[in-house]
Amino acid sequence: MNRQEYVEKRKALVAEAEAYAAEGNVDKFNQVKAQIEELDNAYQQAIVARANARALQDQLADLRTGMVAGPVDDMPAPGGQGRVIDRMADQPQRVITRWGFSASPERGCDLKAMNAVKLTTEGVLVPIRYGTDVMPAWNEVSSLVDLVRIFPRIGGEAFERSYVRGYGEGAEVADDADYHESDTEFGFVSINKSKITVYTEEDEGVLKLPDIDYDAEVVNGVRIALRKRLARQILVGPGTSNRITGIFASNYSSSNPKAGAIDPSTDLSLATIDEGTLDEIIFSYGGEEDVESGAVLILNKADLKAFAKLRDGNGNRIHTIQYNGNTGLIDGIPFIVNSACGVLSGGSTAPSTYCMAYGHLSNYGLAIFSEIDVQRSTDYKFRSGQVAHRGSVYVGGNVIKWNGFVRVKKSASQGA
Repeated sequence: MNRQEYVEKRKALVAEAEAYAAEGNVDKFNQVKAQIEELDNAYQQAIVARANARALQDQLADLRTGMVAGPVDDMPAPGGQGRVIDRMADQPQRVITRWGFSASPERGCDLKAMNAVKLTTEGVLVPIRYGTDVMPAWNEVSSLVDLVRIFPRIGGEAFERSYVRGYGEGAEVADDADYHESDTEFGFVSINKSKITVYTEEDEGVLKLPDIDYDAEVVNGVRIALRKRLARQILVGPGTSNRITGIFASNYSSSNPKAGAIDPSTDLSLATIDEGTLDEIIFSYGGEEDVESGAVLILNKADLKAFAKLRDGNGNRIHTIQYNGNTGLIDGIPFIVNSACGVLSGGSTAPSTYCMAYGHLSNYGLAIFSEIDVQRSTDYKFRSGQVAHRGSVYVGGNVIKWNGFVRVKKSASQGA
């Protein structure tokens, strides 16, 4: 699988998952999500496989270059068979290699002339063995970044997204009276560009010497760093200049009506997590006529642990929790773990800190103004042999539905 095939397949699956999320089909959504994770794993394995294959070919080339079938200088090869000689004669000072000790050809000829016992490098020094792959780190990117609504706006800088705040209600009037006036109320939110960047350097030796393809991991790390930042900003982006407007900052005000789409008066203030917390969140979300299904709870891993530790009077778990890495279900309610959330159950959490958000993920719009651009250069520090990598992406985001999320913050009365 090459990169283009991977990107095309993933975009198609994300679009399909977004459609299921919009219609509230949890089962279909989870099935497509599992396909996305399987595709990601397959692509990562393909990268490792290609790196391992290159490493094996390099090792084989090293072995072949050390074999000759003829005489060395004036010493004929016994029996006409090939033998290993030192290929570092032009650099006699490098006698220690990553495989062990490398004897000079002059000393090897002297030993043979004296009919000495043949010694191997492993007979003198224990060689260092290197692995052919590198173990990945724990996941550091919340899947929230892949599940919000995406708006491709390649080449743009900003745009406005409209939404309906509410509808009016009719009223009875007399036959000869004027009609009752009632208007549909609209709103708009601004989505402005934010430039997210990352820069890193590596020595050219990292690129040329090890069997493990560290360079591929460096390039992959640039992409992960960009996604990691974006996953946090979807929640906590302040909405200031060159910053995304996150869910926790998308506040509507009469003085700046385009800044956000959430009325701060709908926020929940809770002291801690107890047996009624989940119900309080669920029934506080949405309009007065419906209990919404298919919404997702975004929370910190520490608070997920607090939900799991709740017990009734008989010592039984109050909630049934199913885990699937970064996502899962609490009593059938989907959740996503994101470390940018405050900890509601933490005694040291400051008052009024936002800790959770609950809503349909399609209510957050992420505008992509440019594709992720990762570039490599050897020009900047050519003299010192440094290879530079940089990555950038232009994005923007905001909540695009009136009160699209209910937010939970730490109660001021319980703040430490």
